[in-house]
Amino acid sequence: MTRNVSPYRTRPCTPSRRDFLCCAAAGAAVLAGGAPSVLHAADTSQPAQRGEKYPLRLGLASYSLRKFPLAQAIAMTRRVDLKYLCLKSFHLPLDATAEQIAAAVRQIKDSGVELYAGGVISLGKPEDVQQAFSYAAAAGMKMIVASPAVAMLPLVEEHVKKHNIAVAIHNHGPGDKVYPTPESVMEKIKQLDRRIGLCIDVGHTLRIGADPVADARRFADRLLDLHIKDVTAADPKGKELEVGRGVIDIPALLKTLIEIRFAGVVSFEYEKDPDDPLPGLAESVGYVRGVMAALTAAKQA
Repeated sequence: MTRNVSPYRTRPCTPSRRDFLCCAAAGAAVLAGGAPSVLHAADTSQPAQRGEKYPLRLGLASYSLRKFPLAQAIAMTRRVDLKYLCLKSFHLPLDATAEQIAAAVRQIKDSGVELYAGGVISLGKPEDVQQAFSYAAAAGMKMIVASPAVAMLPLVEEHVKKHNIAVAIHNHGPGDKVYPTPESVMEKIKQLDRRIGLCIDVGHTLRIGADPVADARRFADRLLDLHIKDVTAADPKGKELEVGRGVIDIPALLKTLIEIRFAGVVSFEYEKDPDDPLPGLAESVGYVRGVMAALTAAKQA
């Protein structure tokens, strides 16, 4: 398997002092709580369109809030002004009844958040595939973020066609024998229905020595979802930390996503500080919104 080795961060678009001030202002606004005007200015509730000021949709993988019940997770998602949610089974079990699913969906919708996906869901057996698609269909999800056994891919494709629900396969980096990199996913799905694609986890991608920015561009036509995070090092020992503090070139990543007109959701998967994730998550969201503002300002200058 060929890897795009990127042991150090490169910065083709080095932020100026104005960029850093913009990032700091956005981050401080988020940490202050609520949904202040600076966040409304960076609203990402609409799909990417030509000429739109902030063309990327920002969301949350609810695994970030795995220690909290659904009601609290929804409130925390709203606190950082994210509009899209990928729900982990911690917050809605895969074996939930139709009534439980309907109640959860109503709770999320009433909060102003869109439940766009569920995952990451392991699909190791035929009954797992059936359950996942029934679950997603009942919840009105447009996508399943999954880790399917290779032997299950033909069955997954059948269900994708039957339900018109996309499947974004998540790469898990070092330790994942099946889908360590985006390239390893593409090798297995390139002949399948195009609604089966990638959920690039940028942290895991960098930790195994691949380049998440290059891979986002290289596999743009099959990139369905993206988990954004940051890590301390581009090797298996790299640990997660707040976005903007690590070695991933976040400005280059966001610039690339805008250039390829990525129409999916950029979902924060903040795995650090599970007992108290809100400060770090808020800082991460603020940093990304600040970078987006800086990119927009640079383009207009």
